[in-house]
Amino acid sequence: MQSLSAFVKSICDIMRRSNCASALQYVPELTWILFLRILDAQETRDQEKAEVVGASFTPALRAPYRWQDWAAPWSDKTEHPKTPEGKAFGWKRQELFAAGDGKLFEFIHKELLPHLHSLDIDMRTGLPNPAAAPKQRVIGRIMTAVEKVRVDSETNLRDILDRVHEISIDHIDDTHFFTLSQVYEDLLLKMGEKNSDGGQFFTPREVIRAMVHTVAPKLGQSVYDPCCGTGGFLAVAYEHIACKLGESATSTDLDTLKHETFFGREKENLVFPIALANLVLHGIDQPNLWHGNSLTRRATYGALFEQAPKQFDVILANPPFGGKEGKDAQKNFAFETSATQVLFLQDILAELAPGGTCAVVLDEGLLFRTNESAFVETKRKLLDECDLWAIVSLPGGVFSTAGAGVKTNLLFFTKSKKTERIWYYDLSHVKVGKKTPLTIAHFGFGKTGNVLPDVQLPATLSAEWSADETNAGKAFPSYATLLPHHGTPQGDSRYSWTVDFAARRAEARAKMQPLLEQSAAIRAKVVDLKEKLKRLKKDGSPASEIAAVEARIREQDKAARDLDAEAGGIDAQVFDLKAVNPNAVARVDDRTPVQIIQNIEAQGRIVAQALTRLSALLIADELVEEPPTTMRVVGAA
Repeated sequence: MQSLSAFVKSICDIMRRSNCASALQYVPELTWILFLRILDAQETRDQEKAEVVGASFTPALRAPYRWQDWAAPWSDKTEHPKTPEGKAFGWKRQELFAAGDGKLFEFIHKELLPHLHSLDIDMRTGLPNPAAAPKQRVIGRIMTAVEKVRVDSETNLRDILDRVHEISIDHIDDTHFFTLSQVYEDLLLKMGEKNSDGGQFFTPREVIRAMVHTVAPKLGQSVYDPCCGTGGFLAVAYEHIACKLGESATSTDLDTLKHETFFGREKENLVFPIALANLVLHGIDQPNLWHGNSLTRRATYGALFEQAPKQFDVILANPPFGGKEGKDAQKNFAFETSATQVLFLQDILAELAPGGTCAVVLDEGLLFRTNESAFVETKRKLLDECDLWAIVSLPGGVFSTAGAGVKTNLLFFTKSKKTERIWYYDLSHVKVGKKTPLTIAHFGFGKTGNVLPDVQLPATLSAEWSADETNAGKAFPSYATLLPHHGTPQGDSRYSWTVDFAARRAEARAKMQPLLEQSAAIRAKVVDLKEKLKRLKKDGSPASEIAAVEARIREQDKAARDLDAEAGGIDAQVFDLKAVNPNAVARVDDRTPVQIIQNIEAQGRIVAQALTRLSALLIADELVEEPPTTMRVVGAA
């Protein structure tokens, strides 16, 4: 068995020597080749299933445009697989090979790609193809991004096709049917490591799973990602719902799930076809994806999004953080700012349906910043219109492997009522890195969303807890265990706590009230002073007297502004939502200075003794070993 990553690496090695030097070049090329390979395998599998139960099956592609016709390796052996028409797999490829060099490229460029493009757009009219099924429209849109083969020689292309053809259930040590998302997580990770290009599209799969298990989307709900990248959130949400439906799902349920459930938007030309391919190969026949800028609402391609509702029941997202938006995007929002993640949060609040739930990744800066109006007012809108019921503080290195070292948090909220209480869970004590990534088990979940027993929790999660003698015999308070009790005393632990946000607001208002009353009183005096100033000017009073009143007005105005600013600062501070664990156990060194010095001296003596023993051993070894010159003399004698 060869691992999936080894397969992908071997294919990428060929691509790098074939005019696709960087990930930005070979990711799109690998997308369409892998897509057609796995699409063919899926359609073969679905046709076999249909035949078993006597059902009809209409394939999206027919000969000679299927992978099994033009791309699969050919053989004249009797055991070689056959197409439904009885021809050997790879028959078209063999014909092209026999016809001479350049014929494979000619077929791809003049026949295959035009046919695949025509599944989306009728080449004669330039309009959407009316005869195409929804799945064919999606296939056509994926392939529209491919204008020509980037690989520089047919020899290299055939090598790539052979390697890609090997990717199947039989050759990959994975418990699930192969999906493009597994490949692109690895590829985008590499992009992120090199130059941060992949970080903006990449959310670790295990973080996505934890978010999906938390909000638990159900059949009949619409699921949306406004910045879907390669489609990871939508793919995992599909897996979650499909798993809950189980084998008893009706054909109507499956149609709803595959066609009417998942919606997304993506801006990047590179990533949009990858997302479509990824979702189709997950089993979502009709991904309702919109290509364009979510924040400016300018569409590049919106045909697949025509049936989308105005608002969505479940939103799952990881908005880009650190990005800057121009005025054309900012003008669409009530609280203008160039900060991309703040605009996306406003967008999410607008698109979340009443009673709908959102899980979103946000950077620490958005949580604690209170020095910019747009940040404060966006958070105020969130807390006024939604119940922000949980914030999970992630470890610092979760996104570092994707080129983003920003500290992040997961926010969960439901659009219903004002936020009264916020439950926090702190995972920041977990040490993660490239070789020790955060896993779903760190959240206390199994792969299907089940709660793990303590024996299955990672040591990096529970070691500190277990080492504390006071916890002997107690169950570890994992996120999954405490989640049903969020916002109650049973949900609080060493790693979790609840903030009474309503009380925090009330306390702030109480502090602000005297300041605002003083400001109002001063402003009333200013009104009287301005009236007095008018009379002085009207009566032709001395300039010195007028100047004195003007100075008094300026002084009182400043005093009122200062009081307003102080009250505003108290109000803004309410919206510092940063996770600061009040239950964290701090290790305090209570030794006196003399004890510390004594300890240093003791450690120094230990080191000195070790060096003395090492020196003695080295001297003894030199005495035992005879010099080479002595050995030669003895040998001669």
